[in-house]
Amino acid sequence: MAPRTCEVCKEAQSKYKCPICLAPYCSLGCFKKHKENPCKKSVPEEELTVQKLPERSYQVDEPNWVVDKEQFQSIVESSEILGALKDGELRKLIQKIDSSEKPENELTRAMEGRTFREFTDKILAVLNPQNQPAN
Repeated sequence: MAPRTCEVCKEAQSKYKCPICLAPYCSLGCFKKHKENPCKKSVPEEELTVQKLPERSYQVDEPNWVVDKEQFQSIVESSEILGALKDGELRKLIQKIDSSEKPENELTRAMEGRTFREFTDKILAVLNPQNQPAN
């Protein structure tokens, strides 16, 4: 496994991991700085496994809603999206939509909440980076 860089200073090689969120850090100073913002417990790897989706046909009204292979790869490789998926509540919400008999209704309900809307905004930002406002 390749050495990881400290997530706090972004310079030194990490020697340690936060006992709560498993973020790599290099020193006591970086650990103290990391602890200034509360972190969440890391999700065990076995909880991140993909569950089988229900058998049903998937149809879309607009062909441009279909994600092509390159777009899908961009989503998969996005550290921001992967970070968001560590949120257990978000994963439960996505699973609820996927396993629902009426996923459109569940999706509409999910979009009423801030967490899911922010997640979809991150996906759209990956798919359409030119439409993002300049910082």
